[in-house]
Amino acid sequence: MSSTTAAATPAVPTPVKNRGAITACVILAVIMQALDTTIANVALPYIQGSVAASADQINWVLTSYIVAAAIMTPPSGYLATRFGRKRILSVSIVGFVVASVLCGLSQSLMQIVVFRLLQGFFGAALVPLSQSILLDIYSAEERGSAMALFGVSVMVGPVLGPVIGGWLTDHVSWRWVFYINVPIGALALAGVSAFVVETKSDLSAKLDWMGFGLLSLSIASLQLFLDRGEQLDWFNSGEILIESVVAASAFYLFLAHTFTAGSVGKTSFVDPRMFLDRNFAVGMLFIFVVGITYLASLALMTPYLQGLMGYPVVTAGMVMGPRGMGTMVCMFLVGKLIGRVDTRWLLLTGLGMTAWAMYDMTGWTPDVSQWTIVHVGFIQGAGLGFLFVPLTTVTFATLPPEKRGEGTGLYNLSRNIGSAVGISIVTALLTENVQANHADIASHVTPFNRLFDNPVVHQALDPTTPVGRAALDGLITEQATIIGYIDDFKLLMILSLVVMPLVLLLRKPASPTAVDHSVAME
Repeated sequence: MSSTTAAATPAVPTPVKNRGAITACVILAVIMQALDTTIANVALPYIQGSVAASADQINWVLTSYIVAAAIMTPPSGYLATRFGRKRILSVSIVGFVVASVLCGLSQSLMQIVVFRLLQGFFGAALVPLSQSILLDIYSAEERGSAMALFGVSVMVGPVLGPVIGGWLTDHVSWRWVFYINVPIGALALAGVSAFVVETKSDLSAKLDWMGFGLLSLSIASLQLFLDRGEQLDWFNSGEILIESVVAASAFYLFLAHTFTAGSVGKTSFVDPRMFLDRNFAVGMLFIFVVGITYLASLALMTPYLQGLMGYPVVTAGMVMGPRGMGTMVCMFLVGKLIGRVDTRWLLLTGLGMTAWAMYDMTGWTPDVSQWTIVHVGFIQGAGLGFLFVPLTTVTFATLPPEKRGEGTGLYNLSRNIGSAVGISIVTALLTENVQANHADIASHVTPFNRLFDNPVVHQALDPTTPVGRAALDGLITEQATIIGYIDDFKLLMILSLVVMPLVLLLRKPASPTAVDHSVAME
């Protein structure tokens, strides 16, 4: 696997003309990509109605983007090395914008999922290549400030996404959550074309296409298995059986290829020796869980606020915005603490805050106040801020410098897969638990229940009339759905608690200052 951050990076940055303009245009590209991770969340109910999709199907709009980005992030460094970084960045921006327009024009669920896959495919290279450009044009002394700016741009998207998406959906159309990428992409492309200098192409660079293909096939099959399992009754479906066999077989072949490539003189897509580093192996598991808990909870919040609580789309976006603000604020705070406080304590703080936020959410009902949603969301976001930079720091602290480029690709792959898997799992569990809870609650509702002796209850919920039965069914469905959400929030809380003991396996870095914190922002 080629480096995604060090491709064609000179050892000592030389003075660069138009450095401010270059910084602005690559930051725009990063914001555009980051914006799309959350901007579609609040628009999902509207997209669902427009393309006639079910509640579990509409989440394909989120997971298809994440999976495509996960698959295409590792080879981005190889592509930049072989064809030139400026060329690949320009193609990525153009492809991302075109895919965005096609998403906005989509008339069916299949179309929007396919075009979201294209978005993820082209958008995967935007963040690592933009970061590598910033590392090139700033000196070692200036890179801290440059990476802080880069980190802010990465977090601006999740902060503004729900707010901008809510406003556009309410005042114009859900299609504009995708069309908004056109002016941003045009400005970024113009800046890249005018100011960024092309790097030398290395046509001798090679990629392990066999390993890349097998891993991609395994990830794609796993995602189809998770997304369609609930709808097709899991292993009672021939399609699900095929997808599970393909996912397992492809992953087995990938592992076999990876461990035998060296013996036949070939370079494998993934160097398995990296996992002998305990910090790196534990960090990969940690970031997988972080991916599950953060984006899966975001996917749950949108239907909760708009479906159960009846929030307008703009209000839903506004109350979800502080979550990203908490992350951004705490990232700056943690940046000051790294090197002064043991990163393992910072990780425990972040996991504790995340677990507490999920615990509080297990007590929510549709009557919960906006202030509660805002401050709990802020705390959950702050928990991610305490996790993200320290986790990346300790993960790469003991990894050899020449392996950090390859390591960042795997690290981001694990995070993206965790996000996609998490969204699929909580959505499937929500659907399944709502059905089970509905059946359980309904079993206690009979015409002989003494509560129907109350005249007010009998008039509104008379089980002997069609209107009363419909009202009863709606009430039971609402209660079953509330319990279903509580079960999902409880699962995410347990995941945050379960990984806490893994902190004991992490080795304290010998010299925190020697760690390249820039990889934390990728």
